[in-house]
Amino acid sequence: MGARLAGVLAATALFASGAVRADDGAETAAAVSPAVTTGSAQKPVVPNRLVLPRSAYPETRDDGLVEQVFGHRVADPYRWLEADPRSEPKVAGWMAQQNALSADYLAKLPQRDKFAARIRSLFDYERYGLPRKAGSRYFYTRNSGLQNQSALWVRSGVAGKQRLLLDPNTWSVDSTLALAQWEPSPSGKYVAFAEQEAGSDWRTLRVVEVGTGKVLGEPVRWANDTEIAWIGDEGFLYSRFPEPKAGQDPRAPRYDKAVWFHRVGSGQASDELVHATPDHPEWSHKAQVTADGRWAVIVSEVSTDRRNAVHLIQLDARRDGAWKAEALVPEIADHWKLVAGMGNKLWFLTDRGAANFHLVSIDLARPKLGWKVVVPERGNTLEGARMIGDRFLLSYLKDGQSVAVMTDRKGQPGTAITLNGIGTASGFGGRPGDAETFYQFTSFNMPPAIYRMDLRSGAVTPFAVPKMSFDPADYSVEQREFASKDGTKVPLYVVRKRSLAQAGKPLPTLLYGYGGFDISLTPGYSPVRMAWLEAGGAFALANIRGGGEFGKAWHEAGRRDKKQNSFDDFIAAGEYLISQGIAAKGGLAVQGSSNGGLLVGAVVNQRPDLFAAANPDVGVMDMLRFDRFTSGRFWVDDYGRPDREEDWRTLRSYSPYHNIAGGTDYPAILVTTGENDDRVVPAHSFKYVAALQTALIGEKPHLLRVEPRAGHGAGKPVDKVIDSGADVLAFLAYWTGLPDGAECD
Repeated sequence: MGARLAGVLAATALFASGAVRADDGAETAAAVSPAVTTGSAQKPVVPNRLVLPRSAYPETRDDGLVEQVFGHRVADPYRWLEADPRSEPKVAGWMAQQNALSADYLAKLPQRDKFAARIRSLFDYERYGLPRKAGSRYFYTRNSGLQNQSALWVRSGVAGKQRLLLDPNTWSVDSTLALAQWEPSPSGKYVAFAEQEAGSDWRTLRVVEVGTGKVLGEPVRWANDTEIAWIGDEGFLYSRFPEPKAGQDPRAPRYDKAVWFHRVGSGQASDELVHATPDHPEWSHKAQVTADGRWAVIVSEVSTDRRNAVHLIQLDARRDGAWKAEALVPEIADHWKLVAGMGNKLWFLTDRGAANFHLVSIDLARPKLGWKVVVPERGNTLEGARMIGDRFLLSYLKDGQSVAVMTDRKGQPGTAITLNGIGTASGFGGRPGDAETFYQFTSFNMPPAIYRMDLRSGAVTPFAVPKMSFDPADYSVEQREFASKDGTKVPLYVVRKRSLAQAGKPLPTLLYGYGGFDISLTPGYSPVRMAWLEAGGAFALANIRGGGEFGKAWHEAGRRDKKQNSFDDFIAAGEYLISQGIAAKGGLAVQGSSNGGLLVGAVVNQRPDLFAAANPDVGVMDMLRFDRFTSGRFWVDDYGRPDREEDWRTLRSYSPYHNIAGGTDYPAILVTTGENDDRVVPAHSFKYVAALQTALIGEKPHLLRVEPRAGHGAGKPVDKVIDSGADVLAFLAYWTGLPDGAECD
């Protein structure tokens, strides 16, 4: 659901006894079933197609579980699949049978090997991460091309000789132990880094001495969704949950997240508790340290909506073992994001009094003067800011794209950083006093290129520009707009080969969306997506409501009881692509991950006729029980609370698991998840697939692909990305009619 996690108007729900509205209080004769099996007879099998009758699927036990919830009988016959497959043999056996079926099916697809080879070729280029400067050293990640994991490199001076510092490719035999976040100490003497195992959200933190490459001290465990905030070279602040108790379900909701201090070279047992709220165990805390090292800034939140409280610790006044936090913003009502701190002055981005955010400052020596607006709210969303050198670099979202603007420290407008073409500029890291910054630019047809900007002269020079095996000019990137069901105008990116766009012929099209948690989808490069484009398909990305592309109002219009707007937008995007002759009729596929997986499951239930194929990936599919696992409790601000009747009725109206419409032919569906996903647990996908395979929804395949030793997506080795990408593209290509040829024009 991204790093922050990914959240309706009552829609018609088909029950086992017939069609009944989800907000209708009348009791039905049969339980509300996630697998509807009544309705018209299935259509005959289409000859010479890779169809699958229900008898082809592994048998799934139906426990007949029915519960009374707010006056309704709700069936949940596959709840037994919620058990962890890593510890429950019956679930593990069921999962193995599903994987065997899907592996056999996917291997038969005519373009599978071709896609695998092309995706591998498209990954095979040298790529760099954004550099970070500490002292005289520059740190960055680098991948030579087909390395399973990117390694951490260091050089002295911007043009110095690079040296390998950490190589996660040597950490495990199967390359599933990955380097997650990392942070150099201010002097560049140390780097604190996080290990991520098998895609889990849990992190193990370690420290490496840069000069020697020696890893110091003992590992720090149970960190999760943490910042790494150095206090000089002494040690760092980090966030962790309590160590799970013996026998505790590792997928249970998590509470009591606190900030701790770890001293370099010490063991975790000697770490100091910095900030916790035992009276509010649902609060989670993260810490940052200002560039001058004077203040620790602790933000506290209760959900993924980014509202937070702010506390301060004056570090230059603390005594060993004493951490006194004073409230700066005591209530969790608005979003506050630290930008910079110098002496007694702090700068924040906030949406308090500014839905699109503004930059404000406060003088802690004169707190009664309150907050001062430095850069007022504009028409576009101000999503990020950094103080670098003697100025601010502000990042705005304009028409769904990231653009950067420079100002002086008083907020007076300076030069906008202009870029050619549609794309995303990001990065712009640095500290007060720096004379340079680095940023990257990427688009659908351009891998990330990294540039260095001299802030004194304004000169921009390449730092790492990838060598591509294709010409970006061969691809057309357009930004269009379509009307949703209620008339709202929604942006849509469309990417095709330029020659195919000029020919005007409808193409097999892959439509992608997210629409939740105030997260913005901006143009970016994917080798898997490029393989689809090279094969002659079109790609479309819809910036539907619920995301953050157009500020607070856009997010609000697609959450809780307005979630149906997200689905309406996505359906309207598909209709637009077909009506405009971009997508071939009968050739439209939909794809989304996490909250986007929920999106795909919901729109397929509501408009199965519109789509030829679907790939819901790591999706939230049971909206009545999502809050009972791992991070799910954080999502109630976007989705609503299943234990609150008004919210439950909304959730019940679109929950993918509970709204499968029997008697209607469904598109081909490949559900993908990770066995080790501890953000959106794989039980969501398991139960949804069991319901699909039981329902009378036609003989197009409804398959489950579970990636072993993988989680929600981050840290996945390149080999696994290639294999899963080839499987998914081959599946979507077959069912959308993408020609089996190197060129389609």
